[in-house]
Amino acid sequence: MTSPPDFPPLRTERLILRVLRAEDATALHRLVNDWEVAKNLARVRYPYELARAEEWVRSTWAQIAAGEAWHLAIVGEEDGSEGPVERLVGCVALTLDSDRKQAELGYWVGRKFWGHGVATEAAAALCRWALETLGLTGIHASALKDNARSAAVLQRVGLQPAGEAMQTFISRGGPMPVRLFRAGREALLAPPPEAPRVEKPILLVAAVALVDADGRVLLARRPEGKPLAGLWEFPGGKVKPGESPEAALIRELKEELDIDVSESCLAPFTFASHGYEAFHLMMPLYLCRKWGGTIRPVEGQALAWVRPQQMGGYAMPPADKPLVAMLLDFL
Repeated sequence: MTSPPDFPPLRTERLILRVLRAEDATALHRLVNDWEVAKNLARVRYPYELARAEEWVRSTWAQIAAGEAWHLAIVGEEDGSEGPVERLVGCVALTLDSDRKQAELGYWVGRKFWGHGVATEAAAALCRWALETLGLTGIHASALKDNARSAAVLQRVGLQPAGEAMQTFISRGGPMPVRLFRAGREALLAPPPEAPRVEKPILLVAAVALVDADGRVLLARRPEGKPLAGLWEFPGGKVKPGESPEAALIRELKEELDIDVSESCLAPFTFASHGYEAFHLMMPLYLCRKWGGTIRPVEGQALAWVRPQQMGGYAMPPADKPLVAMLLDFL
């Protein structure tokens, strides 16, 4: 095929799963041509050439058109100057068995996006689509025995251990031991069991809305390599043991933005309370209109001065979102 087939994109809370496009080849090559990624993929050569990526993208179109396999791009959206901008973060696929009743699940995610639940979210969405649309009776997958991260993803999706085998890995030049995973239709479509209630530790984080003379608020973008990377938040940080929230903010603002703030200029405003998977966040938010020095991104983070009415257009961590409405009413 010379052009992508029609396939309505699948959307999750954070992601878009869509047909690969010719222009995705460059980003795909950059992400896969990484030994830490390629070594876990059975059908990928390493080094991985750009021409091979371009050829593979075109081959996926024919497979979708024939109803044999669905290799989809995992895409996230970022805010750009002219609207949302797509960013390729990986791929997820289902390939029908010869009996067309079951399918093999596969996926990969670029290394910089590991640890954010992308693979689980994408794989679960594609599996549910296939079970509901194609009427499959089950789904299976495999993971290298030394790839505990992938095994955990498959089990979170709903697949269960089903033995071990040897599988040829082109990237590693021969057969490698793998763990097999499998689940039937009923198990995959069943709602997940309610997790036992576990008391989470409370994490105290102090944040501040720095407001300039024009009434704009400063937002900082979380850098790559940190949890919730790419999201915009109010400056601040963790409160150390024995430290007051005000002292923590004074320290963090100096370390992150190279500005000097006195405690008398920090006005308590409101707070956020949000339960994350591993902890419960308590975050007092302060207002500050006066500081010493010139704001600069000491840690290389992106900064943006945003009017309160425009903050809703910035992707923010769940704990920060309720604070936007409070600021909008006040400023």
